[in-house]
Amino acid sequence: MTKLNKVLSLIILIALAVSCGKNNDANFTLKGSVKGLKKGVVYLQKDGDSSIVDLDSMVISGQSEFTLHTHIDEPILLYLKLFKNDGAEHYIPFFADKGVTEITTSLKGFNYDSEIKGSKQQELLKEYLSVLSRYNDKNLDIIEESFKAREKNDSIAVDSLNRLADHLIKRKYAYTIQFAMNNKDSEIAPYLALYETRNANPVYIDSIYNSLNPEIKNSLYGKKLSEVIANRNSNN
Repeated sequence: MTKLNKVLSLIILIALAVSCGKNNDANFTLKGSVKGLKKGVVYLQKDGDSSIVDLDSMVISGQSEFTLHTHIDEPILLYLKLFKNDGAEHYIPFFADKGVTEITTSLKGFNYDSEIKGSKQQELLKEYLSVLSRYNDKNLDIIEESFKAREKNDSIAVDSLNRLADHLIKRKYAYTIQFAMNNKDSEIAPYLALYETRNANPVYIDSIYNSLNPEIKNSLYGKKLSEVIANRNSNN
């Protein structure tokens, strides 16, 4: 065997060892299918300190099914990203826990047609988003009506619609806060407090945190929420 062949063989062995170690360490599996997808790359990702981190990936060439793996220490929001070189962003966020999550969707409606089966945190997130979508639809109706009123220079209607929009925002915050409080024993509670109620009254954010049980306070999002509250208090 030549020296070059020995080097190449060593590189292959090292790569295989790293790959096997990665698979052995994995405790989370994402099984998915994208109807209509013939070519592209799917990525399993998470939020890093300053950027999105790739955890696993798979090239799609002819098949629509894929399987991705990673190791997670606790329930966490992950992303399924599809790259198909069309200049658009295609992401599906989901709450993952140790075990298996299944995602089925379509190429045409990748972000919107997804069906997700997996963690109990994901089921709660789905329940929350299904209600939130009704608030968002109502907000779009208000924006449309406000646009028409402005075209007609109807200031009275515009003012009324602005008050209605403000009231809708308050209702949405109230629903989010109550949902988090009702699910204080789930990681979904601090997650919602962090990312869905940023502009709510700090008193309510504190109430969510104080209602969390010790295990959830010590979770990833519980710790992040604690840091946000501590930073806010130190700046006051």
